[in-house]
Amino acid sequence: MITTLLFDLDGTLLPMDTEVFTKHYFSLLVQKLAPYGYEAKPLIGAVLAGIEAMAVNDGSVTNEEAFWNCFASLLGEQTREQIPVFEDFYANEFQQVKVSCGYNPMAKQVIELAKQKGLRTILATNPIFPSIATESRIRWAGLQPEDFELYTTYEDQYYCKPNVRYYEEILKAKNLKPEECMMIGNDVVEDLVAAELGIRVFLLTDCLINKKQADISEWEHGGFPELYRIIECASARR
Repeated sequence: MITTLLFDLDGTLLPMDTEVFTKHYFSLLVQKLAPYGYEAKPLIGAVLAGIEAMAVNDGSVTNEEAFWNCFASLLGEQTREQIPVFEDFYANEFQQVKVSCGYNPMAKQVIELAKQKGLRTILATNPIFPSIATESRIRWAGLQPEDFELYTTYEDQYYCKPNVRYYEEILKAKNLKPEECMMIGNDVVEDLVAAELGIRVFLLTDCLINKKQADISEWEHGGFPELYRIIECASARR
């Protein structure tokens, strides 16, 4: 019996080509930080290193702390003084990245259907962005942050996908049983790892990321119409 749906965001509820999104994102970030003395190559390198630091975070600090500890170690402790500039970037310039993303009205339809069925909805997006950026991307998908019981951000998470501990923390935080959950995502590595805990997984193939060309035939997969039909058949504990 499924009681809870865990949704990925980028490439799942929010259609996108990750490379196009990232290129646009970095271009705007470089423009924003240039007046503060940041050069493009070192800046991008430090951001990528910070993302890697979050990816291997051992849970001793939040992902936010892991990112800034790494970023500052590469470009200097004075960079922490620009944290408000980064926050302003996400509130303003980052909003332009929306044009690099797609839109699928069925994203909202499946969330609405889940609520009609009495299912709990959680946004299990890789927590490498601050909350303001995550909330923006939720809205770009035609949804609202309030549509989710929980959405993971770098401020409040200690692990990242594909670390199985990321999913364990969600289960623990919301007192969920893995066998009563279904993870819906588009990344074969990052989202399918949830199955190791006994979580049912559906791979949305519209923007599938399968870098190792793994055989996904044994896993539930398909587009939004197939996902919609699965949710129609689901029932939550009353």
